[in-house]
Amino acid sequence: TNLVSRAYIVALLCTSSCWHSAAFHTTSFGKTSLGLKISSSRSPTFSSLKKAKVIASVTTKPLTKLSDSMSVVSPPVDERENNKDDETLFEGPFKGIIRDYKARLPLFASDIKDGLNVQCLAATMFLFFACLAPAVGFGGLFDVATGGAIGTVEMVSSTALCGLIYAITSAQPLTIIGSTGPVLAFVACLAQLAKMLNLPFLQLYSWTGLWTSAILFASSITSASNLVKYLTRFTDEIFSLLISCIFVFEAVSDVGRTFSSPASTFTKALLTLTCAASTFTIATLLKGLRKTSLFPSRMRNTISNFAPTIGVVTASLIARWARVVHGTKLAGLPSLSIPAVFGTTSGRPWLVPILDFPVWARWAAFLPALMATVLLFLDQNITVRLVNNPRWKMEKGRRKNNVLDGMHADMFIVSILTAAQSLVAIPWLVAATVRSLSHVGALSKYDKEGKVVGTIEQRMTGISIHSLIGCAVLFSKPRRLLTQVPLPVLMGLFMYLGTSSLPGNEMWERVTGLFKDKTVAPKQRWSDKVPDKVTSTFTLIQVACLGAMFWVKESPFGVLFPVVIAMLAPLRFALEKQGIIKKEYMDVLDEE
Repeated sequence: TNLVSRAYIVALLCTSSCWHSAAFHTTSFGKTSLGLKISSSRSPTFSSLKKAKVIASVTTKPLTKLSDSMSVVSPPVDERENNKDDETLFEGPFKGIIRDYKARLPLFASDIKDGLNVQCLAATMFLFFACLAPAVGFGGLFDVATGGAIGTVEMVSSTALCGLIYAITSAQPLTIIGSTGPVLAFVACLAQLAKMLNLPFLQLYSWTGLWTSAILFASSITSASNLVKYLTRFTDEIFSLLISCIFVFEAVSDVGRTFSSPASTFTKALLTLTCAASTFTIATLLKGLRKTSLFPSRMRNTISNFAPTIGVVTASLIARWARVVHGTKLAGLPSLSIPAVFGTTSGRPWLVPILDFPVWARWAAFLPALMATVLLFLDQNITVRLVNNPRWKMEKGRRKNNVLDGMHADMFIVSILTAAQSLVAIPWLVAATVRSLSHVGALSKYDKEGKVVGTIEQRMTGISIHSLIGCAVLFSKPRRLLTQVPLPVLMGLFMYLGTSSLPGNEMWERVTGLFKDKTVAPKQRWSDKVPDKVTSTFTLIQVACLGAMFWVKESPFGVLFPVVIAMLAPLRFALEKQGIIKKEYMDVLDEE
C-alpha cells in the first residue's frame, strides 16, 4: 500500500512538471518506474485524473517497472467531447447556439478565403441552376396552390435573400435552404383551410408562420435539436432516398407528358427527351471522369467539377441549334420563365396586414402551426444531419463524429427567417436535402480511388449562388439570358441531382443488391455479419416506409407527411424491441 501511495504521489509530481510535453517520460523511483503519456495542455487536478481514467494494479511481487501496470492517459479534447449522448435533450437558454457560434465564427475569415478557388467556382455555377430551377418551378406551383397569392416572384425572392442571409450567418454554411415538396403540400392544405373557414389566406399564412417561428425559436434556444440524436441511419436513408426519388420522378414525368400532351408534337417531344437526356448523360459521364486515367489529374478533376454546367450549356446549344434550323413552330421548347417586373404576383403590398385578422383566428392559427413546426424542424435537422455525416470528413468547428454541431444556431436562423417570410408572405425555406448533398458533393475532395478525403468548408459558394439568383430577379440582362435555357435541360439537371446523391446511401445499395447474384457481387460491410434473409427483411421494411411516405405526400392527406417522418424513429426501435431484427444485426445495418 505504501509503495502504491508513493507511486501515486510521484505520478502527480511528474504529471505537473511535464504536462506541457507530448512525449513519453519515464521517471525512476527506487526500483519503480512510471509511464506517463501526456496529451493535454492543462495542469492536472484530481477530477481531471479521474476523467483521464487512472488505472492501477497492485502486486506483491517485486516490480522493476510499473509502466505496464499504471498509466495516466488523457484523451484528446475532441475525443472526450464527441459523444452526442453527453448532451442532454434540452439545455439552458442559448447554450447550444453559443457553443455552435463559438466554434464556427472564429473561422469566418477562412470561410471566405477557402472559397476562392476553381472548384468552388464550378460548384457555384452548378448549384446556381440547381437552386434557381426549383425556385422557379415551385413558384409556379405555389401560384396555383394559393390562387395567385404567392407566386414565382415571391419564391425566387425568398430563395435569393433568405439563402444569402443563411449562407452568411449559419453555423453549417454548406447547407442550402429552399422550398420543398412537403412545404408546398402543407401550404396548399392551408389555402384550402382558409377557403373552408372563409378567412383571408395571406393573413392565415402569416399568423401560422409567426406561431411556427416562435416554436422553432424556443426549440433553438433550448437545444431541442438534440432530439435528432434518436434518429439513425434508418431514418436518414429513407428520407434522403425519398427526396432523390421525387426529383427523378418529377423530371421523368415532365418529359413523359410532352409525348401525351395535345399541345405538343412528336418532334418537340423527341427534342425534349434529347435535351433532358443530353444534360443528364453528359453531367454523369464527365462527373465520373476523375475516376479514370484519362488526361492529367488536374484536368480531369477540373472537367469533373464543371460537369453539370457543361451538360446544361451543351444541351441548351442543341436546343438552340434545332430552333434555328427547324424554326420555333417545329422545334420551339418551353424555357425558364422569370417575371419581367419585380413585384408581387397579385400586385398586393409586400407587407401583410396581419392586424386585420380576427383575434380568434390568430390564436386558432397555432394549431396548423404545430404541424408546420414538425415539418420544418424535421426537414431542417435531418438534412443538416446528412450534411454533417462523418463520411464527408469535415473539420471546421466540428467535434469528431458529432452530427449535432451547428444545428442549434442554424435552427435559430431559420426561426428568424420564418418570421420575416411570414410578415411579407413569401415561402418558408428550410434545408433542402438534395441541393445540400449536391453542394457538399461538389465541394468534396477525392483520392485516386474515388474516396472522399475532405471537403472545402467555406461560405463563398452559398453567398455567390444566392447573389446570382438575386441578380436574375432584379436585373433585366441576366433575366433575358436565363430565359434562353429550355425547361427540358433543367429536367435533365433534376435527374442528375436526384441520382448524384444516391452513392453512399446504403439503403439504395441494399435495394439494388436484392437483384444481384450474391456469389459474384462485391462484398458490403454487412455481408459477412448479417444473414441475407435479415438484410432483405430490413431493406423491404425501409422500402415499405418509403412507399408509404410517397403515397401520403401525393394524397389528400399530404399535410400529415411530417407525422410519418416523425414515426420512423419509433418504428426503428420497435423492430429491435419486438425481435423482428435482432440487436446484433440492427447494430450492423443501422451503424452510424
